Amino acid sequence: MVFNDNGNDKHFNLSELTMDVLTIDNITYNYTSQQVAVSNISFSVKQGEIFAIIGSNGCGKTTLLHLVSGLLFPTEGDIQFKGQSITEKTLKDQPFNKHFRESLGYVFQNPDSQLFCPTVLDELLFGSLQMGKDKQTAMERANAIMEMLNIGCLKDRPPYMLSGGEKKRVAIGAVLSTNPDVILIDEPMAALDPKTRSFLIELLIHLNEAGKTIVLTTHHLELIDHLQPRVAVLSENHTIERTGSAEDILKDTELLVRTNLISEHWHRHGNQVHKHLPPNFLFHKH
Repeated sequence: MVFNDNGNDKHFNLSELTMDVLTIDNITYNYTSQQVAVSNISFSVKQGEIFAIIGSNGCGKTTLLHLVSGLLFPTEGDIQFKGQSITEKTLKDQPFNKHFRESLGYVFQNPDSQLFCPTVLDELLFGSLQMGKDKQTAMERANAIMEMLNIGCLKDRPPYMLSGGEKKRVAIGAVLSTNPDVILIDEPMAALDPKTRSFLIELLIHLNEAGKTIVLTTHHLELIDHLQPRVAVLSENHTIERTGSAEDILKDTELLVRTNLISEHWHRHGNQVHKHLPPNFLFHKH
């Protein structure tokens, strides 16, 4: 569900949304002089598309989302949101900071990093109220989100009493309550059971169909197969190895092996043991 300023549903014609909402221009970020997190990264994200950043653990995916969201700032290079650079200076400009924070929502890999209110309902009300919405509008949004995410039965529960999958739904709901145009989501499949994974995939598809721009990180190739996003592959050297369509990336076995997204594994057939790559039928076929 997507809201307009009056709290009503709105939908977009995706074919009309062609502008670059995010532009990442040759950025580098160093934690220390000896520790490079991302190096010489460039790509753009168009409004209304799904864009996936994939790579093995430690390649810089989460750091890249922190940079895009303005939680960190690049050592070198430039990040723009709708043509405006995201820097410490520009985020001190209150009108731009307000627009940027309202337009972009970030779902962390670990929901415990963002859930802090006494109850689930409080989590879903917090963002709207901080944006200046009246209590009735905030409550209408919270109720609609609870229905959409099937978490109404949890509304009076404190977040620490929820399961991992329930926390993930609440964290997504808290972000959706502010109705951002762009949703960043870090490792959406992390620590979820198969049923919750399927629910989340369906949710991401529906949000994108409603006009949301989605930027996600993952090392789960089945998610790429389901969502068919445009893909940037990060190498273990913290650079972009390749950008392309999901179909082109998934069929490039050499690339996936080189970037440690798939590898040979041991397999037993009766009394014989050998190793081979994952079979191609792991991916969906029409």
